[in-house]
Amino acid sequence: MDTRVAVISMIVSQEEAVQQLNGLLHNYSQYIIGRMGLPYRTKGVNIICVAVDAPRDAVSALSGKLGSIAGVSVKTAYANV
Repeated sequence: MDTRVAVISMIVSQEEAVQQLNGLLHNYSQYIIGRMGLPYRTKGVNIICVAVDAPRDAVSALSGKLGSIAGVSVKTAYANV
């Protein structure tokens, strides 16, 4: 199986989105290399970055599902290897 290294970056602006977001990340935990979360209380948002090593289809599916959650903005960057 050919995998790609990618970073999925999210800005969470609605606290209600966190439970659904964490559930999705748990479902894809086999691909997750690491995760970093930063609360930015001044602006009332949370910034989350997740590094993954997964098939491109899995990265796209996870990014799409995360982006469909209300209050979550998502961007994905792939490594050039």
